[in-house]
Amino acid sequence: MARVLIAYGTTEGQTAKIADVVADVVRENGHDAEAVDVTTLGGEIPDVYDAVVIGASVHVGKHDKHAVEFAHSNRSVLERLPSAFFSVSLAAHGDTEEAEKYVEQFETETEWHPDAVAMFSGALLYTKYGFIKRRLMKKISEGKPGGLGLDTSRDYVYTEWDGVKRFAEHFAKQLGAGTSSR
Repeated sequence: MARVLIAYGTTEGQTAKIADVVADVVRENGHDAEAVDVTTLGGEIPDVYDAVVIGASVHVGKHDKHAVEFAHSNRSVLERLPSAFFSVSLAAHGDTEEAEKYVEQFETETEWHPDAVAMFSGALLYTKYGFIKRRLMKKISEGKPGGLGLDTSRDYVYTEWDGVKRFAEHFAKQLGAGTSSR
């Protein structure tokens, strides 16, 4: 049984929800897993983990800065341990090329090349936004491929939960029954 850290950087909470599902699936596959906001980790991966998954949301064309800094400062540990990365963006819902560019940018900034990478669609949470952000997000959504919702009186969740579960199952199975060491 491996102890797995699922560290995430989120702005509106969708990445945290995805991290929780990843942790649940990893646990269902016989490992110990904990989803933790990167801002609470003090900048370092604690010694108690055998594998790490990092998730980060994209806003205004960039991944969460805390997740980027965390991955960059822990690159040597991430390269020694089994590791994976998931990116959460609206681009993943219909604009795969743009979503892939975000992942490439993350890998360039962090100098980390995870063992596995996934891109998940995020959410448009119009009812949680203030007036200006709601208008801005609607304007951005109008020109995007994939048919993003434009009714600002409701929220849209585009995350494909089956894809999240497959990603987590694959990662958990890669860990097998043994653990890695630092």
